Amino acid sequence: MHCVILAGGSGTRFWPLSRKDNPKQLLKIVGDKTMLQITIDRLRKLKSTSEIYIITKKELYDVILKTIKHIKSENIIVEPSPKNTAPAIALVAQKIYMKNKNSIMGVFPADHLIVGHKHFEKSLNDAFSLVKKEENLVTIGIKPSYPSTAFGYIQYEPGTKNKNGYHVKTFAEKPHITLAKRFIKSGDFLWNAGIFVWRANTLLYSLKKYMPELHESMKEIEKRIENSDSFDDIWETILPESIDYGLMEKADNIFVIPAQFEWNDLGSWDALFEIFSKKENDNVIRGFGTVLDGENNFIQSNEKFTAVIGLDNIVIVNTNDATLVVPRDKVEKVKDLVSWLDKKNLKDLL
Repeated sequence: MHCVILAGGSGTRFWPLSRKDNPKQLLKIVGDKTMLQITIDRLRKLKSTSEIYIITKKELYDVILKTIKHIKSENIIVEPSPKNTAPAIALVAQKIYMKNKNSIMGVFPADHLIVGHKHFEKSLNDAFSLVKKEENLVTIGIKPSYPSTAFGYIQYEPGTKNKNGYHVKTFAEKPHITLAKRFIKSGDFLWNAGIFVWRANTLLYSLKKYMPELHESMKEIEKRIENSDSFDDIWETILPESIDYGLMEKADNIFVIPAQFEWNDLGSWDALFEIFSKKENDNVIRGFGTVLDGENNFIQSNEKFTAVIGLDNIVIVNTNDATLVVPRDKVEKVKDLVSWLDKKNLKDLL
């Protein structure tokens, strides 16, 4: 299997620690390795892995090349500009297809936490069997533990189990809380983990059917790659689109495999609060700080001493040039703050 790691994101919800030139996937959030390196090491342990590719943006190429181990330089693929997940995945699929039309590829986020390698490998082996002989698109779903409004959902048809996978009925965008509770109660919804497995030719054929403009662009890019020419001009004409919205919500040959491994997308500061060990009164303190008369707080402060008195359910993150203070139930709005900084042209804080 050709494993493709999507590593071009900006990690805006982890501001102020995550910045454009040092985003979440390059941070040592858990342990002494970056999230990207942890993902690489996880995929290298799979018996089915033959090659690992990283697709990222220009600004991150040099730092990835210098800091990441066990990846060949030619397998670090650079997007001329960010175009969301569909064009990024299509570009790598086209390159893999040019090497071997029947290659199976897996797509993985760069910055998720997965615990339980045997279960992880079994899920991918099940996916492998579903795409090896048939024209299927397969995704891995996570059994919801609470009605999250931060994740997309996958609804499957319970009576359609086939080789450990279920036929997908629909993909759902991030819901409001009432709808999320309804999803959980129904029992046939899974969280969308953003992990996909398919044959490269199956994906490209599916793009031809459901995203024909992107498919045409990839055929033109293929010609440029064959001649070792730049395709930046073609890339700039491509419209940004997610693989979920552009393809997965439209195709009818999709199967989902319910995962047995533990999963966390580490998508926000509150997600970190959930995974780290708690101190007195269920506070998490990373770095130099304390909480007096308060509970369920998260402090990240390596640069300076941070004290919290009489507050509950607060996230405080200190860096050398910025301080974030936000209620834990509002951490999703951190990305809106980053957009505000960008509009105000406060580039040094991005």
